[in-house]
Amino acid sequence: MATVYDIALAMTPGIGNASCRRLMELCPSAEELFSLSHKQLVELFGNHRDIIAAIEERTAMPRAEKEMRYAESKGIRPVFFTEEAYPQRLNRDDCTDSPALIYVLGNVDLNFKRSISVVGTRHSTPQGRENTCMLVNQLAAYNTAIISGLAYGIDTASHIAALDCNLPTVAVLGHGLDRIYPYQNRPLASRIVHNGGALVTEYPSETPINPRHFPARNRIIAALGDATVVVEASMKGGALITAAIASSYHRDVFAVPGRLTDTYSAGTNNLIATNRACMLRNAEDIAMQLCWPVAGQQMSIAVESRQKLTPDEVRITELFNNNQTLTLDELVRLSGMPTPKTASLLFNLEVNHVIRALPGHYYELCS
Repeated sequence: MATVYDIALAMTPGIGNASCRRLMELCPSAEELFSLSHKQLVELFGNHRDIIAAIEERTAMPRAEKEMRYAESKGIRPVFFTEEAYPQRLNRDDCTDSPALIYVLGNVDLNFKRSISVVGTRHSTPQGRENTCMLVNQLAAYNTAIISGLAYGIDTASHIAALDCNLPTVAVLGHGLDRIYPYQNRPLASRIVHNGGALVTEYPSETPINPRHFPARNRIIAALGDATVVVEASMKGGALITAAIASSYHRDVFAVPGRLTDTYSAGTNNLIATNRACMLRNAEDIAMQLCWPVAGQQMSIAVESRQKLTPDEVRITELFNNNQTLTLDELVRLSGMPTPKTASLLFNLEVNHVIRALPGHYYELCS
């Protein structure tokens, strides 16, 4: 669990998420950062006197101590990005804006083997909710965690379907854990926590409901999923924002098509028509794209292929860990092998379904 110093660092004015991450590369811990001399702080922050003063005077510490007491009283886990319990999908290099600190209510391990983010309009249709339920039911065969945002409509339908299938589900909130929005979903939020899921937010308690927070929380929804599925969406809205963010994180995006005359299929149809999303017919489309084993199959193609790898191919695969994505240049640097040889090994591994290529020249291991 995060320390009070981690919370204080995240709350210090002028220090954002990216700065937190950079500082932890320069300093062993947040606690030691607050103990640095004035000279050392000047070396770190230069002319940012306001930040230096905030650290020296520990202006965020009273608020952090209050937050820690609240978290302990409610069973909430503050989790700093340097901890193993922090979802490593948020620590990927392409997620440069991930929160340095999150608050988690629920005992679930957030480093799922497989996860899918499901989003859509708050004004869902009966057909949209039925499609959501069908998809989640099919994903149950792959033991997939379902990520969404606890909003009305498709979000609610995805959480309920996951609970009904005994799948872990995570609701990412745009406010602190001392409240639930929308209020009518309080029973659903409680059910998520008590059935092995979690509520997750980057916002401390007493954070008011603010419309600007919800587009920001969408980046966490997008990052926590191995892919994002848009079930229903108009031409504008949060679901399309989440899809765009997921694509920028080199995650696959899928969209459920609908009738040309349906308002809440206009956005999904447009995603497909403009090649910003794959058309989704069923869960097998996701499984094939993500190299997941076919439901009921005893041993995946990837596992079988790994048993036949050459020593150099094993060397490449061992560089991947914790759902990590790597570029060709990074693999060349880490392996110490020449670029042409590394590229050839990657090609063979991809053909044999051991790794898969992602947009942006990234690679990851198949499940």
